[in-house]
Amino acid sequence: MRRLVLLAALFAGTAQAAEPIAIEVYRAAGCSCCEKWIDHLEANGFSVTDHPDQDMNAVKSRLGVPHRLASCHTAVIDGKFVEGHVPAADILKLRQRPDLLGAAVPGMPTGSPGMEMDGRQDAYQVIGVAQDGSEPVLAEYP
Repeated sequence: MRRLVLLAALFAGTAQAAEPIAIEVYRAAGCSCCEKWIDHLEANGFSVTDHPDQDMNAVKSRLGVPHRLASCHTAVIDGKFVEGHVPAADILKLRQRPDLLGAAVPGMPTGSPGMEMDGRQDAYQVIGVAQDGSEPVLAEYP
């Protein structure tokens, strides 16, 4: 029993030692799927600064989000953009890619984080935007 308590204390200390990952989120005020995506980020260790904004086109333009990859919200982490319903795990991968300017999940695919509906799932991709203009596929969700 004592080992179990010791193990529990060790894991609790490890969980508390992890620093939240700061991310800025820009979204239209009142967007419920954006709020659900923020909940997804927070549940996965991100510390979100939420910026409701009325002119999302200006935000996307300022951050260099290609129009064809647009979605409903845009985030910034480590100077890189995160467009749309990108899963938290893929945002962590983006942070490890110095060749990328950002990542996007275009549109609003059903089943992506924040767009969960009745167990339905659309196939979608997480697309990177590289400094050389290429757009590698970073992840695929069937």
